[in-house]
Amino acid sequence: MERVRVKAERRSVRGKKVRRLRREGKLPGILYGAHIEPIPIALDYRTAYKALRNVGSSTLVDVELDGEVYTTIVRERQRDVITGKWLHIDFQALSLTETVEAEVPIVLENEAPAVRLYGATLVQQLETLTVEALPTDLPEQVVVDLRQLDKVGSVITVEDLAKTLGKGVRVLDPMDEIVVAAVAPEGEEEVATEAPEAGEPEVIEKGKKTEDEG
Repeated sequence: MERVRVKAERRSVRGKKVRRLRREGKLPGILYGAHIEPIPIALDYRTAYKALRNVGSSTLVDVELDGEVYTTIVRERQRDVITGKWLHIDFQALSLTETVEAEVPIVLENEAPAVRLYGATLVQQLETLTVEALPTDLPEQVVVDLRQLDKVGSVITVEDLAKTLGKGVRVLDPMDEIVVAAVAPEGEEEVATEAPEAGEPEVIEKGKKTEDEG
């Protein structure tokens, strides 16, 4: 897969004056990380948005600046709370020989038999997986096959996902943490047979932390 590349320029405008840059169609940002001092940058907004709108937090992005190319990941995108328009973007430069910690999106695929056959409700408790790996080993996403949830009370844990990743990827989340569960329909008692020995886990829907929208 071809790596995403964006062009950036150094910027001297900072603080409240960056509003002028935004009016000119620029997206202010910063480049920081491995073995470099933080560099304030600016990108063409439309070009950057088109290139980066579907990029995840573990996807490698090449940032071209002053004739050099930095391998990075997008650490943060600040958005306007009203319009949703990007206000600022942070790129973390990486060393290809040093491991990095990243949040990898969890993607659910296929239909769970527990839903189709028994009317169970799916509750996703974890939307990203925290991993550590060399930049070139970072997965862009972790796919969860819901066909594993064959009855009410079935769960998929972090340990189940860890088994699907390469040897160079270390999972930092607790192995017993539940990713997704098939729970009994509201108002009905759950069938206890064939449920996990530890009992039905407490189901609390939990998502990724909201990005700083300042």
